[in-house]
Amino acid sequence: MSVIPETELQSYCELVARQAKAAAAEVARMTGQQKNDWLRAAGRQLIDQQDRILAANQLDLEAAPGFGLTDAQVDRLRLSSDRIAGIAAALGEIAMLADPVGEIIESVVRPNGIRVSKVRVPLGVVFFVYESRPNVTADASAICVKSGNAVVLRGGKEAAHSSQSLVDIIVEAGKPFGLPEHAVQLVATRDREAVAHFLHLSDFIDVAIPRGGEGLIRRVTEEATMPVIKHFDGNCHVYIDRAANLEMATDITVNSKCHRMGVCNAAESLLINQEVADAFLQRLLPLFASHQVELRGDEATCRLAPTAKPATDDDHRAEFLGPIMSVKIVDSLDEAVRHINEYGSAHTDAIVTDDLHAATEFKGRVDSSAVMVNASTRFNDGGEFGLGAEIGISTDRFHARGPCGLRELTSYKYIVEGDGQTR
Repeated sequence: MSVIPETELQSYCELVARQAKAAAAEVARMTGQQKNDWLRAAGRQLIDQQDRILAANQLDLEAAPGFGLTDAQVDRLRLSSDRIAGIAAALGEIAMLADPVGEIIESVVRPNGIRVSKVRVPLGVVFFVYESRPNVTADASAICVKSGNAVVLRGGKEAAHSSQSLVDIIVEAGKPFGLPEHAVQLVATRDREAVAHFLHLSDFIDVAIPRGGEGLIRRVTEEATMPVIKHFDGNCHVYIDRAANLEMATDITVNSKCHRMGVCNAAESLLINQEVADAFLQRLLPLFASHQVELRGDEATCRLAPTAKPATDDDHRAEFLGPIMSVKIVDSLDEAVRHINEYGSAHTDAIVTDDLHAATEFKGRVDSSAVMVNASTRFNDGGEFGLGAEIGISTDRFHARGPCGLRELTSYKYIVEGDGQTR
């Protein structure tokens, strides 16, 4: 990945976007069989050419200290035979999903005899900006093309060599099946200003999707001249109702927080009804201690949990992505709902209760992309929802919300068929 002189950068970005726009028209015409054959062939090629991928990945690993990556970030960057096999398997799984393009969403024959059909179509060109995880390069390429779109990938510079090797192999594998040359393009510069240029090319790019830290997402949202599918913080809540089964509540809370702490659907905030707070915390505290989870609570929490630290207002809004959780003891379901709607991020919120009325109230009043009843927040995931692979989880209300899979990367158009009717 090189640095392109500023005088040439704008022209380069426009060329890539123009090529993507032209390719998108061809991708939209590919049959489901062509796309599936390509995905399976690409998976086989990734395994057959794993030495090529691992050599590229080694270059990224050697450069990692210079980028100041943490051990966890280096681990996410690292590829192995097993991880490449996992990437290839993911492509095969996407091939098995139903092709959304051309799906008739609804159709009606009007009194005058014309048939009006609502038909699913691709969005067009996706500009995808994401973090330094090589597997995301392959996943995004597959999801975008399977849904009939062309994609411009702007991955992190830390994974530049790995991502380029994956894209090269994926594109090469598509040639026998009619995949256009520029259906999948990786931006070939590390210049941050390239993102700004692409975000102003709305004549060629139909949607931008940022996946990364809040700073990146806010920048893309503020600068984009095309629609953006995004999510900001993942401040997910678990509310333990007064009618909760406390054994179930403990299992769900520990899983929601500790299964994987650094992901967006991990729980960051815990609300406990005052009627069960003491009994529940006595169950929870030893388990959280074993996971080294630090609690930051209100005054009532600190009285019941001496190891808890006093929480600030910012703590109740925070996405910690690590072993910290905010806690508040509430008087009622009403107070829990008000707290979630004020401090939450509209990502994922859960209630644990055996009270059907409480569950119904919670489902209706909590305004999040996914509301869980007696289930872990970790289930807000495309695969877990049966959507297959996803390109991210959106907390927007337009155009997509929740896990964004194949259908979320499409729009629709109306097809009207008649036999000579006039108005």
